[in-house]
Amino acid sequence: MALITASLNSGSNGNAYYVGDGDDAILVDVGMSSREILKRMQALELDPKSLKAIFISHEHGDHIRGLPRLAHQFQLPIYITAGTAKSIHLIRHLSVPFQDAEPVQVGKLSVVPFRKAHDAADPHSFVVHGHGINIGIFTDIGKVCKPLIHYFSQCHAAYLEANYDEEMLEQGSYPRHLKNRIRGGEGHLSNKEAFDLFLSHRPAHMRQLYLSHLSRENNHPDKVLDLFTSARTGVDIHIASRFGPTGVFRVEGDPVQAVRIWNNGIMKQAALFDL
Repeated sequence: MALITASLNSGSNGNAYYVGDGDDAILVDVGMSSREILKRMQALELDPKSLKAIFISHEHGDHIRGLPRLAHQFQLPIYITAGTAKSIHLIRHLSVPFQDAEPVQVGKLSVVPFRKAHDAADPHSFVVHGHGINIGIFTDIGKVCKPLIHYFSQCHAAYLEANYDEEMLEQGSYPRHLKNRIRGGEGHLSNKEAFDLFLSHRPAHMRQLYLSHLSRENNHPDKVLDLFTSARTGVDIHIASRFGPTGVFRVEGDPVQAVRIWNNGIMKQAALFDL
């Protein structure tokens, strides 16, 4: 068995991440209109009827913009902490609270939330487990903390924030207070912080890493790709774009294999990376 995953969009203009096994699937965040979410799922040949739940990381607009309409249209439970729910208007009868580090079962998937450092009411990241495979969604994280290290080191594939290049941020046009917010420990991870986490704590079975939530003004895909691929770790590195979906990736275990199965509407063969 395998899990499939796709970033529908990743960035301050909207975030949404899909993880499923062909029968059951979840979305982490709905930061675009429901129409755009469904359009991108259709382009990736992902059936909206496979969706069984939505998990919300925090209340910022680029993570909840399309939430009420999509949840209502498909009558999807919204897993959200009480602290986050207080900050936004929701369809109350669809809201289901979750607790830090307590797994939530959705069909054959198990979703483990954990609290992270970010300037929001009650922010969480998630690890999705199914069929012996772990996929992490680790974005909007102000610093590398013990829970992040713990869960990252278990993942076969992960979305990892690499929001800004330190030099580009410092020399850029953002006002000082915004620069300090971004790098102040409750904002976002820099390329270097993400890279150090990757080098120090990636598990031997990790074969896919999707660099996520890149800043348009303070980063560049080539810059962060050059940094991560310079390590020659054997991990397949991709950018989760702010301009469109990644395509769909298939992540298998025992031995771990991760294959990109969709790219710009064209099915492609890809090398398998065995342990």
